[in-house]
Amino acid sequence: MINIQHLHKSFGKLEVLKDVQLEILPGKVTAVLGPNGSGKTTLMKSILGMTLPDQGTIEVRGEPTRHAWNYRKHLSYVPQIAQFPSNLTVQELLQMIKEVRQEPANEDPLVDRLSLQPFLDKKLGTLSGGTRQKVNLVLALMFDAPIVLMDEPTAGLDPVALLELKRLIQDMRKAGKCIVVTTHIMPLVEELADEIVFLLDGKVYFQGSLSELFSLTEKNTLEEAIAHFLIQRKDRTSVNA
Repeated sequence: MINIQHLHKSFGKLEVLKDVQLEILPGKVTAVLGPNGSGKTTLMKSILGMTLPDQGTIEVRGEPTRHAWNYRKHLSYVPQIAQFPSNLTVQELLQMIKEVRQEPANEDPLVDRLSLQPFLDKKLGTLSGGTRQKVNLVLALMFDAPIVLMDEPTAGLDPVALLELKRLIQDMRKAGKCIVVTTHIMPLVEELADEIVFLLDGKVYFQGSLSELFSLTEKNTLEEAIAHFLIQRKDRTSVNA
């Protein structure tokens, strides 16, 4: 479980997160949605300890995260853009990460499922963006952490790999993992998400199920429901101008 209370974060005069309160439960896929600049990545990095909030608390499995590091062993993270040493092969990178983390890893099933075998001896600098994203997924998921954070995990994936990613997410949910995904792919959310968190201007505008979202907005699709919130914001901005 991830418990977030009264989280605030600013960069200079720009307030990126404003009193964010969330409870993210295990055994569920939670999709964090919002337009660019809404605070999604900052929220992810705050959970990971990569960004230090100005106010508020985050607890991961009951452990406060501020000035703590041990809780990170419970987390796996798929970043939106992964930076790899271009001169290493895929196999060398996998081995290096295993040696650094010194934790049990099981990369072989993931390599098989994502069809990475032909690329294990290829240097990372020669790989396509989609293949690098597959490597990114293997690196994150091979340690079997109970909490998985995925920031735009579909980036660059071909349809076959995207289908396998969906199956991986479903398998992790069945295993009771806590899965948090940011994405702009609405069909993926409609297919997989148990909970939806919609961020706008750094605030949580909605948290609940897809059916609850449709009921609240009186819309029939996720795209229409999200557009409803954006139109509301535009109307309020016009009134206050």
